[in-house]
Amino acid sequence: MRNKGPGVRGQGSGLLQRWAGPAVILLAAAIAVTPQLVKGNSCGHDFDFHLVSWFDANTSWHNLQFYPHWTPSANYGAGEPRFVFYPPLTWMLGAALSLAMPWTLVPIALTFLLLAGTGLATRALAREVLTRDVFGAGAPTLAGCAAMFSGYALFTAYERTAFGELAGGMWIPLLLMFAMGGRESSERTWARGLSGPAAIALVIAGAWLSNAPVGVMASYMLAAVAAVLAVRQRSWAPLLRALVGVALGLGLAAIYLVPAAWEQKWVDIAEATNDPGLKIENGWLFAYHLDPSLAGHDSELQKVSHIALAMIAVALAGLVVAWLRGRIKKNDGRTRDLWLVLAAIPILVLLLQLPVSWPVWSYLPKMRFLQFPWRWLVAVEAPMGVFIAAAVWQVKRWRQIAVGALCFPAFAWALQIAGHNYLQPCDEEDAVAPMVAVDKSGAGFEGVYEYAGVGVDESLAVKGLPLGCLADDPQVELGRMNDDQVLEWNAGQGSCQPVQLAIPESSRSRPEGLHAFANIEHAGYLILRRRAYPAWQVKVNGKPAPVIQREDGLIAVQMQQGRVQLDVDWTTTPDVLAGRWLTALSVLAVTGLCAYRRKRKPVN
Repeated sequence: MRNKGPGVRGQGSGLLQRWAGPAVILLAAAIAVTPQLVKGNSCGHDFDFHLVSWFDANTSWHNLQFYPHWTPSANYGAGEPRFVFYPPLTWMLGAALSLAMPWTLVPIALTFLLLAGTGLATRALAREVLTRDVFGAGAPTLAGCAAMFSGYALFTAYERTAFGELAGGMWIPLLLMFAMGGRESSERTWARGLSGPAAIALVIAGAWLSNAPVGVMASYMLAAVAAVLAVRQRSWAPLLRALVGVALGLGLAAIYLVPAAWEQKWVDIAEATNDPGLKIENGWLFAYHLDPSLAGHDSELQKVSHIALAMIAVALAGLVVAWLRGRIKKNDGRTRDLWLVLAAIPILVLLLQLPVSWPVWSYLPKMRFLQFPWRWLVAVEAPMGVFIAAAVWQVKRWRQIAVGALCFPAFAWALQIAGHNYLQPCDEEDAVAPMVAVDKSGAGFEGVYEYAGVGVDESLAVKGLPLGCLADDPQVELGRMNDDQVLEWNAGQGSCQPVQLAIPESSRSRPEGLHAFANIEHAGYLILRRRAYPAWQVKVNGKPAPVIQREDGLIAVQMQQGRVQLDVDWTTTPDVLAGRWLTALSVLAVTGLCAYRRKRKPVN
């Protein structure tokens, strides 16, 4: 047998070291979802919302519509413009996973991917701080695992099932890493300012396309980091880098952001912050309210307040221990700046949980859109992981084994808390299998109040409506309250006469269009099981028809007796075109920046 030379052996050893850390992160992420594999899906606060979004995105894709705007199953089949306003990354990921696995596994697989992203991104950031010459190998991987098993990451994954927000654990560490820029160089200010904005732009775009509150937090964090670095380095380069990066990032996300911002005036989006449970002033640390309607809110707040104190205390304790061990003092200027930024995050996040921060929430644009002060805990995950690793990791191999042996029970304990206290068992009707059955039946699901049209009374949404029915009064009451306290329609009520709509086979399953023929027995108003929205264009016999928006949001169209052709089409509004153009131009600009930096990079 031929003996392997030392070069081959060294190459294999280097490959093992390179992939060992990511492999451990992926294994830890797989362990983090085991409670759901054993007990079943966690039907947390946002679970049904995301599941319905995946259903409708999957349906749109099967009809060759890659970027849909309308969710047809909401409001019991009347639909809503959810995909205009909710960032696309997680509903696209969920729909993509559903193409390869059963629906019951989709939420678990997505949780795994997002937790793994948190761990890998934190590990990448930690490699910039926990340098190999000071800490040895393995410390960044420990930091990534600690971030994954932090209380808030598991709380978001299990109790809230807020997949978009869970993605923030991946984007925030990457933002901090790229915002620091490269090592100091002799280049001019403008050249250093153009070094790195492409990476920042991709992260900013990813944050906004995952979750709007995460996008707000990422943008403010970038501004704060750039300001600190500008003062520390006495240079405008960090500010220029951040400005170019955030401008290009918003441009990359413009395909979503421009329509979402422009079309807010068409829906009751203000309801997202008007509910008492969603107001910042009701979310201070350990707050308690006498209002009985806030009892559930306060119960959750007590839980997350304990998480906040624990994470911030552990992060600061780890920082102090690392300082006392002299590990921070041994780093170069850039790394010390990064230590300073990481150290400031838990302190500032703690202040944002207290009433003293009220002016910040009141005067900074879009801050109240976060709804809960404790959403900022997503920014503590990575610093906490870095500080834990800096405090406990050892250089000698046998001590590393001891540290790992001690950390494993701590992570297992955190996971046990998540599986016991945070995992939300599914009610019979909210489990995945019954939800899939309802989706296949076409009965539809409840809508989301902030996506209802202006002036629409969401409590009037009616279940069981035919696709079209004829009435003498366009505002006739359609449903009657059933035993489940939901308005339901049936033909015996006599509120309107069902109309048989003959839909061509080619148009039968289109989620954003309705083309049909009908025989109208007498003049009246055809009420469609379709929510009114300015993007819809309605034509009768090829001519535009005025739309009457009912109090329940449904479309009503005046009809004459006889055979009619009805066309309801989703139009591409100017804001959508503007968003597409901005995204295309931003892609070209980012590509140009990357080519420019590659050209200027010296060849060794």
